[in-house]
Amino acid sequence: MLLNDRFLKACLGEAVDQTPLWLMRQAGRYLPEYNATRARAGSFLGLAKNPAYATEVTLQPLDRYPLDAAILFSDILTIPDAMGLGLKFTTGEGPSFEHPLRTEEAIKKLSVADMDQLRYVFDAVSEIRKALIQNGEQRIPLIGFSGSPWTLACYMIDGSGSDDFRHAKTMMFSRPDLLDHILEINVQSVAMYLMEQVKAGAQALMIFDTWGGLLPDGWYQRMSLAAMQKVIELLPREHEGRKIPIIIFTKGGGLWLKDMAQIGADVIALDWTMSLSRARKQLLEIKKPLALQGNLDPLILFSGVKQIESATSALLQDLAKAPALKPGLHSLDGHIFNLGHGINQFTPPDSVSTLAQTVVSQSKALRVKQ
Repeated sequence: MLLNDRFLKACLGEAVDQTPLWLMRQAGRYLPEYNATRARAGSFLGLAKNPAYATEVTLQPLDRYPLDAAILFSDILTIPDAMGLGLKFTTGEGPSFEHPLRTEEAIKKLSVADMDQLRYVFDAVSEIRKALIQNGEQRIPLIGFSGSPWTLACYMIDGSGSDDFRHAKTMMFSRPDLLDHILEINVQSVAMYLMEQVKAGAQALMIFDTWGGLLPDGWYQRMSLAAMQKVIELLPREHEGRKIPIIIFTKGGGLWLKDMAQIGADVIALDWTMSLSRARKQLLEIKKPLALQGNLDPLILFSGVKQIESATSALLQDLAKAPALKPGLHSLDGHIFNLGHGINQFTPPDSVSTLAQTVVSQSKALRVKQ
């Protein structure tokens, strides 16, 4: 039994008593307890590849804040690491691969990720799910996730993070056949990876398309969106007698909202470049009453208490004025509060407390008013 199922209900467009809240990177470097656990683990990979440590840091923000979902602590680059690309993390430089895909020969040798090498992820999912159970009831649901096929390809080709992923985009323009091959391998790998997370205990799934917004119109639909649709078509939609909601997030993708609504996801997560009310109206215009997730700018958390309260309230008030998702619902139903991207590592933890308290109080008050 789930003690708190607001998040799952909101994903499926059902009525809830208050707006559910969780945050991208809610377990991370802004929390001193996370940094203490990471120090014990010795490195980021030591943390991510140890199910006990991954469980510990996943639970840490839940003990601080009134969050409505937990998300697996891991990294999107685990899949290409299991393909043999040699993932490493260098202090001050971030992740990189020892064997990026720069030649046709390397690309043709690429094969679907070995799920056995990712067993530590699935073990972590199982441990987290068990740790969420208290007195026979599960506190909140657990989200599993993966990077999108396109976003993974960006790192696999360029070899590390980048402002423009020049090598990946050059391959797209000059040799789209090679990129198509990588994407197809990634589609199969991502689908298998997410399926295994569901088997291990994940109750919702999110696909992070962090770099889809770098693509030109037309290329986004062909290279990123089509690959995500293929993944979704391969995923189980029910497990343990419940529907498994699927969330997609393309950073900078608001202009493609109507296209994103067609690929089979239950929830579309947005960054701060599109208002939630405008998104709701656009989805209703095309008769796609999908739930929305987002979308406060995470850098607002560096301002003062009044500014955080004001921005959070304004976001909720904006959606409250939009049409309801379905007849009989409040306008705020079918919305999961989140940031428009991950929490910055230097964010003051008290700012997150202010955000969470405002979401709870304001979303309750606005429901009473309507």
